[in-house]
Amino acid sequence: MTSGRTVVRSAPGKLFVAGEYAVVEPGTPAVLVAVDREITVTAAVADGADVVISSDLVPRAVTWRWLDGRLHPLGAPNGDSDASGARGALEHVVSAVETVRRLLAERGLPLPGLALSISSGLHDGGRKYGLGSSGAVTVATIDALTSLCGLDLSLDARYRLAVITSAGIDPKGSGGDLAASTWGGWIAYQAPDRAFVHDLARRHGVEEALRTPWPGHSVRRLPAPRGLTLEVGWTGTPASTSSLVSGLHRRTWRGTASHRAFVETSTDLVRAAITALDAGDAPGLLRQIRRARQELARLDDEVGLGIFTPELTALCAVAEAAGGAAKPSGAGGGDCGIALLDAEATHDISQVRQRWAAAGVLPLPLRPAPEGIEE
Repeated sequence: MTSGRTVVRSAPGKLFVAGEYAVVEPGTPAVLVAVDREITVTAAVADGADVVISSDLVPRAVTWRWLDGRLHPLGAPNGDSDASGARGALEHVVSAVETVRRLLAERGLPLPGLALSISSGLHDGGRKYGLGSSGAVTVATIDALTSLCGLDLSLDARYRLAVITSAGIDPKGSGGDLAASTWGGWIAYQAPDRAFVHDLARRHGVEEALRTPWPGHSVRRLPAPRGLTLEVGWTGTPASTSSLVSGLHRRTWRGTASHRAFVETSTDLVRAAITALDAGDAPGLLRQIRRARQELARLDDEVGLGIFTPELTALCAVAEAAGGAAKPSGAGGGDCGIALLDAEATHDISQVRQRWAAAGVLPLPLRPAPEGIEE
């Protein structure tokens, strides 16, 4: 492979529309939408065998060297703080490179030396918007590397590589962000059993994990809401999805009658929302989004996670006063909230944006991202 050959790939961020928290249970449905802000990965073949990664989120480029199938930052043993903290900052990129190398090795192909550059539109001055930056950078890195190395992979195969990558970092994540970043547009999603996936890839290899059916897993595209516009507000406060989900698990809530009731109710409302989207039923979809907000509020009251911040509560109240439906998107605790409003009520939309701003919520000019295409 010629040194200097370059491939550029981007992946969009995402928003949860309905199904948060319940979706981490394998086979439990959620609705997500990809948004038109992206992370872009530029991958180039370089001399030697090292991998050099630069990003607008770390102070300088870091060189990584292979040792026993893993990448290790050069300089870390000498107390270089940039290098020693690099795996945390670039964890998803590094793990994606390692996963692609495993697949190439199983196919008898080498991974060349690499220069990777990451540029993010999912952050503001280093603070994340809560649009799934970890998932987007994983998907974009895998897409760029597999294209650079001449692998002709379907959307499903690239998504599976992303799940294998992420399951090794945090098996509690649903993978919904990975699916939205891969397929684009609006999707209905059911998560696989990530422990099963991780064990399958570890025991039988990445190639086998790409071919084997994953219990509970499903992705399909949905039509956009008819007659409604998606409005997004950012609270200005980053939140950690993994910390909030972990906090829920630490409260020994999982497996209780309350947990089972929450998952059942979430499943029912998400399926109803999917039916409404398929039918172009705007009032029906708004009803389910309101149910989703109420169910998240009930969970928050019962478990005390802090899903609803004052800004998110205000975001919802303002949108519902205008006849729309609104809720936190994702784990809550900050990040973004969404609202669905009558697309023709331009005055109401403008008023909602103004009232959000007065309540400390920044309206984000986001639109659904185009659907992804096969290579």
